[in-house]
Amino acid sequence: MPVITISRQDGSLGNEIAAKLAQRLSMQLIVRNKVISEWMPEIANNYELHMLAESPKFYLTQCCDGSTFKEYIENKLIEFSEKTPSVIVGLGAQVIFADNPNAVKVRIIASDEVRIHRIKSKYRFGDAEAIKFMQQTDRRHKKYISTLYGIEWAESLDYDMVLNTDRLSIEQCVEIIAFHAETKNSLQFTNTFNFEQPQNEQPKSQEAKFKHPAEEEFANILDMYGIDWEYEPRTFPVEWDVEGNVTMAFNPDFYLTKFDTYIEITTMEQKYVTKKNKKVKKLRELYPDININIVYKKDFHSLLERFGFSGGVEIDEFNRS
Repeated sequence: MPVITISRQDGSLGNEIAAKLAQRLSMQLIVRNKVISEWMPEIANNYELHMLAESPKFYLTQCCDGSTFKEYIENKLIEFSEKTPSVIVGLGAQVIFADNPNAVKVRIIASDEVRIHRIKSKYRFGDAEAIKFMQQTDRRHKKYISTLYGIEWAESLDYDMVLNTDRLSIEQCVEIIAFHAETKNSLQFTNTFNFEQPQNEQPKSQEAKFKHPAEEEFANILDMYGIDWEYEPRTFPVEWDVEGNVTMAFNPDFYLTKFDTYIEITTMEQKYVTKKNKKVKKLRELYPDININIVYKKDFHSLLERFGFSGGVEIDEFNRS
């Protein structure tokens, strides 16, 4: 069965290319989250799953069936791909399928300048935050590959092609990869490569599309008081897996521009917001310069008072709380 492996830098559009490619060719998309959440519970307990998300060395530990976790994943990927045409993202797949004649091994890259721009746009980071994020994920990717396979992650000779997305669109990369796969005599796909031309993105709506009535109610209150706001303007990564992929992110509901403060709205009872509190705690630890608070619906007006409306306290006091 045909196999396409995708190695990618964060900010290179590699994940988007892999998803589009799998859709175009009617192939199964395999990403780390699928492997960890669907395959690994067969042999790993909660502690082992936690360690697999934290340490590349733990993949070399023997699991219950006598093999290492690394070997188990390799065998599962090979077994699955023998039955199902697959696009595999990361996981060292370029090494696992190095000698597979049906495999097309691709690396997606971009210049640091372009990557930083895309990371800033995706997560609403500043320059320093984007650079730090890029360097952190690169280190994790390199460490994962070097620990498990003893090779350089960026070694171009391990790939059939290296595509630079500084000037190539997602659709162009998909077409190039698909054409290369088609020309391999042993590859047979169920559908032809009839690629659509890239379409212009639809203009963003001028009005926010709220996910909950409480959010709309809060926005109306802010408008009534003349407080400038943005709805879900930024995403904060707060957890990464061992390979450097973001596994948990948090996008607060509102950003109050004048007060440089993020607000997360909740209508749930206190005892049900543990997960949300966990995300806020992680965000504060990772981004100490960010002001964020969870606000319950019943506290809307109290919040505004704390911002200095209706005789409340000053914003500096709010940000210290």
